[in-house]
Amino acid sequence: MKLKTTYTFLILGLLFVIAILVDLTIGSVSIDINELLNFFNGNLSNEKSVILNQIRIPKMLTAIFAGMSLSVCGILMQTLFLNPLAGPYVLGINSGANLAVSLVMLSTGSIININNEFISSITLQGAAIVGSSLMLVIMLSISKKFSQQAGLLLIGFMLSQFISAIQSLLEFFASPEQLKSFFSWNMASIGNTTLKDMPIFLIITLSGCFAAILLANKMDLLLLGENYSSTLGLNAQQLRLFIILITGLLAGITTAYCGPIAFIGIAIPHVSRLVFKTSLHLIIIPASMLIGAILLLFCDVICQLPNNGIILPLNVVTSFIGTPIIIYLILKSSKQQLA
Repeated sequence: MKLKTTYTFLILGLLFVIAILVDLTIGSVSIDINELLNFFNGNLSNEKSVILNQIRIPKMLTAIFAGMSLSVCGILMQTLFLNPLAGPYVLGINSGANLAVSLVMLSTGSIININNEFISSITLQGAAIVGSSLMLVIMLSISKKFSQQAGLLLIGFMLSQFISAIQSLLEFFASPEQLKSFFSWNMASIGNTTLKDMPIFLIITLSGCFAAILLANKMDLLLLGENYSSTLGLNAQQLRLFIILITGLLAGITTAYCGPIAFIGIAIPHVSRLVFKTSLHLIIIPASMLIGAILLLFCDVICQLPNNGIILPLNVVTSFIGTPIIIYLILKSSKQQLA
């Protein structure tokens, strides 16, 4: 690894620590660094200990895991589709998870009201994973029929609209309690998790990200084109299957816990490539994991800036960041085609 790359990773590591500290200390109740140290030493007042234990630490961990998962999903999808505009949100992968979760929540009642909390949580996670995986398989099948990026993006958009129509129909026949529960989840938030949720979220996130890193060299070959990569011994079909499984798992678990978070998946891989000036997956995957976690932590801080108990919707902040990047990529792609 080049010295410059090592220094960049060290800087990102420092930003990561700063983002964690800022996220834990800023909120409607101010907690300074000394109080944070006292908390870890077991000497903090009961009120602020409760705030950290029940709200800020779970929220901080969720931001890290969600940022890592969605960023890796974005890389995997952009490599799989050979499309720089591919991402869980843009290609409708989140919509598949949304529909699956809405079928569970709006047909059986609020997931919170199911008697066994563990079973209800597993049901929600499983539904999101299955929904996102099925949508990914559909988009992969469709992508083989389109040589132009615009066609694939249009199909993804239309499928998302079709799924939204089905969701609207479910919402129309749902009870007020069901609607309230689903609407809250659909707004996207990293504040709906508890410390009990973290072990499953951690295991799936780290397993998916580690599996993606193991496939890094093979994905580099896939960028060369299927025909050429096959002459170098790459089993493209097997690699696609692994990518679908990992993406479905990561996108599904994140959507289940946080709702449909917009633009992180598509934006972060491009930021990583710009920062490190390389497309090597062995560098871009861990870089995107770090940058994704940092960005979502700072997005959470921005959400809390109005104070007075007001918290901005997470997707409002991520959209302000992600939309300019997508517009830039589309304009850049158009210029290259005209050239």
